[in-house]
Amino acid sequence: MPLSLLGGLTIATPEGAAVALPTRKTALVLASLALAGERGATREALTEWIWSERSESQGKSSLRQALTAIRKALPAVMGEDASLESEQDSLRLITPATAIDLRRFESLAVSSDPADRVAAAALYAGDLLEGVTLTAALEGLVAAHRERLRHLALTLVETLSAENAAEAACRAACETLANRLLAGDPAAEAAHRALIRLRLTEGQTNAARRQLERCVEAVRQEFGAEPEAGTLALLDEPPSGAPATPPGAHVKSKSGVEAGGGQPSVVVMPFDDLGGSDDDVFADGVVEEITSALSRIKDFFVIARQSAFTYKGRFVDVREVGRDLGVRYAVEGTVRRGGARVRITVQLVETETGRQLWAERYEDDRAELFDLQDRIASQVAGAINPSIRALEIERARRKPPENLQAYDLTLRALPHFWAHRKEENEKALALFEQALAKDPDYGVALALKAWCHAQQSCYIWADDPAGERARAIETAGRAARRVQDHATALTAIGAAYSMTTTDQERAGSFIERALVIDPNNAWAWMRAGWMKAIYNQIDGALECFDRALALSPYDPFAFNMYFGMAAAHADRGDNKKAAELVEKGLRASPGVTWAYRMLASYYAQAGETEKAATAIAEFKRHNPGITIEKLRAGLPPSMLLSNPHYLEGMRKAGIPET
Repeated sequence: MPLSLLGGLTIATPEGAAVALPTRKTALVLASLALAGERGATREALTEWIWSERSESQGKSSLRQALTAIRKALPAVMGEDASLESEQDSLRLITPATAIDLRRFESLAVSSDPADRVAAAALYAGDLLEGVTLTAALEGLVAAHRERLRHLALTLVETLSAENAAEAACRAACETLANRLLAGDPAAEAAHRALIRLRLTEGQTNAARRQLERCVEAVRQEFGAEPEAGTLALLDEPPSGAPATPPGAHVKSKSGVEAGGGQPSVVVMPFDDLGGSDDDVFADGVVEEITSALSRIKDFFVIARQSAFTYKGRFVDVREVGRDLGVRYAVEGTVRRGGARVRITVQLVETETGRQLWAERYEDDRAELFDLQDRIASQVAGAINPSIRALEIERARRKPPENLQAYDLTLRALPHFWAHRKEENEKALALFEQALAKDPDYGVALALKAWCHAQQSCYIWADDPAGERARAIETAGRAARRVQDHATALTAIGAAYSMTTTDQERAGSFIERALVIDPNNAWAWMRAGWMKAIYNQIDGALECFDRALALSPYDPFAFNMYFGMAAAHADRGDNKKAAELVEKGLRASPGVTWAYRMLASYYAQAGETEKAATAIAEFKRHNPGITIEKLRAGLPPSMLLSNPHYLEGMRKAGIPET
């Protein structure tokens, strides 16, 4: 890896030859820019982080020298495509997707592909900039990133140990990562749990017990407390390590009934109060708000607050809760007060295995408690929904084909649905057809299928865009008669109408209703942003896209949020900014080749003829024989009416009329 920040700081050529920068602080500037990511960093911030002990003029001079050295070294380290971009006072490091280890790690660690997760484990060579001497100012920035990446690694090691531990490559990667994490933090329970599961999978019960003993000793020494119940309970499982039912299987209550009737189900447990009676009241309020926020999401069933409240003040294993209530997932948390600050930790746990699936920590001022409750509830709901959805997709994939129902087939279609690629869209359509063959009135499948047909037309993925548009409208109409309160389905209906008709009021009514039902639905906010962008409501569009990204920063559709922002900036006449945002979206999802038409149009209108020519050549490569006439036949009718400059940019870029 050309730039490695995990486990130290190493700079090398793609072939592995070490590259020496002139000074240690020059290397720290490069590391800081890598950490700043797409947002970049200002010159002022870089100077403060690295040269705070010097005068302003000396610091600026040192930064200029460092940037010159970095620009000179970049081609050798990361190839000719790498660059250091400067916009006003901001600097941004542009690199290939595989050039920086932490960016690659972040991407692979959350992948649904087991091979990607194994690769991510190999990339985590240690904590961020471990052993590197940092300035005091830079230490504060690095500490936040270090904790976030370490948490991601802990989540990854548990995922590897629970899902694919029977495979040798996965087992080896999991063990290496767990030991690496324990070397930095001997009390890291997630790493201990991973090793215990591995020993149980191998049938080494005594070795598993010894690992648990090491965990107990480390946790007692570090915290003066016992390990979590989920850790201690691991050895209650069968000696082979195989759980009684596979991870993600249906959990039934003591009565034998699964909550939600087969739909994924979740309970928000009372949060543990770690700081006194005032926090107890506040904790109850947070739980109430999270329960309410999750209840608006119709993708899963939420246990009533009253049932969950019966566990308040009791020490109970989450697996027992799963058996009692028949739920697959539980949300747990703690609240701790420190002076004027309050810290809240939240985690999502699979009740069948006790495995932690997601966790986050929130910290803020106590002055505005009600606002803080609302904000935390919104963020938690926005994060938990995709986490559960990903697990349910994996569960559906594990089902034998003869047992698949319409719901399972729709789940299987979702990764293809999100991909925004021609061949993936066709796979999604085929799976939705199978789902509807089993249940012709399944409104969610109809709604998502309508949007797929709209994509076939809009992105010129079919020879008959008019026919695809008609199918989208007809299918959306069928879905609209069957969907009442499913926010994602309502969003899909609205999106299909907005891409195929000029009746934006009708399209908007579905998206507005989706946001009333689920104000934390990132896709609905994104589609609302696109509708506003089409009608040149620029500020409103950008607010919607910002809200969508805040709710779901790792959303499968994040690239399309950047494309929407680009469209809004182009409406404002800032085609250079628009092109930068399309480039950002393409870096997030390189396979979305239809976006090169946007890139070409914006570069052409910005006068960047060479870049426009490069973009249009890439678009033509994937769309041979493309013409303005064909584009006009597929593009959303409303867009053609409100944004004539878009096609004009395509003409300037070199697309022939016919």
